[in-house]
Amino acid sequence: MQAKGLQLLESLTQAHSVPGYEDEVRDIFLKELDGYGEFGADKNGSVFCSKGGSGPKVMVEGHMDEIGFRVQSILPNGYLKMVPVGGWWGHTLLSQRVELKNQAGVKIVGTIASKPPHFLSESERNSVIGVPNMFVDIGARSRVEAEDWGVQLGDPIAPWSPWTAMHQPDWYMTKAFDNRVGMAGAIQVGQEAQAANCQLITAGSVQEELGLRGAKSLAHVAKPDLAIVLEGPPADDTPGMPMSEAQGVLGGGVQIRLHDPSAIMNPRLARFAIETARSEGIPHQITVRSSGGTDAGSFTLANEGIPSVVLGTPARYIHSHNAIICVSDYHAMVALSIAMVNHLDDDTVKSFTSFL
Repeated sequence: MQAKGLQLLESLTQAHSVPGYEDEVRDIFLKELDGYGEFGADKNGSVFCSKGGSGPKVMVEGHMDEIGFRVQSILPNGYLKMVPVGGWWGHTLLSQRVELKNQAGVKIVGTIASKPPHFLSESERNSVIGVPNMFVDIGARSRVEAEDWGVQLGDPIAPWSPWTAMHQPDWYMTKAFDNRVGMAGAIQVGQEAQAANCQLITAGSVQEELGLRGAKSLAHVAKPDLAIVLEGPPADDTPGMPMSEAQGVLGGGVQIRLHDPSAIMNPRLARFAIETARSEGIPHQITVRSSGGTDAGSFTLANEGIPSVVLGTPARYIHSHNAIICVSDYHAMVALSIAMVNHLDDDTVKSFTSFL
């Protein structure tokens, strides 16, 4: 199944699915899980697949969206101004390729640019250029020509970055590992987990990159008793980071997150995840974060409160065009998710929230 997992990861990372336009990832989810359970969706576009008829509802979930842009205006000379959807850092953007998808589904490649450095003052050259001072060049020579190509205000724009195997075995580079590793993992769990003593809900949410939005309505519709959130969190094993404190090392195994500003993970569930990883011999690294957030932030506050934990595949350079993962970490994330699901039953799930 590892080869299949790689193929699934490749197809998902190459999908064009910025917040609000998650259709291509959703289509892969529906195709891959066809016949594995019963589908459902909320009215924002989050989707889930349920199988098993008894026991607690255990959700394994990732978010379908990636950071990107939308067309804000079309200039008279054919260039496009854009508004970001999700968190971008100006240093990562100039000279990177992007792909606009018009309402007919036609994809048009362009590049992000700005006034050339040759025409900038010294102070401008030494500053970070913000998105408002950038534009997209799609090769159109006028607004009329761009509109003839079907370009309209609001069209989604995604990074363009091909799936690339690196010289280091099992390392891969492309866009959108945040969070296509989570979506691939959720799909694989839905296909492979036995879930003998629980109802398994595999799910993909929308608009996580805009404030964990889709998880709110997803939780209301699916009503899980427990959530395992699968993510592509930032690695911290690069120059400038203290290696003695690294908790997201490529090749170190699945990340088990205990804390971030969006959520305190249920301590009993987190301990269950750690103990399961140890008993199953699954490589893992335990993480406490002072920044960032995941859909667990919405799940822990939804309904009556959903006990949640985050499992991650560390990725270098997320929120850029060229993120890097070690695929063994991804396989460890899937293995731990399946092991947890296969060991969860009614008494175990209730024990995480028995406070009286």
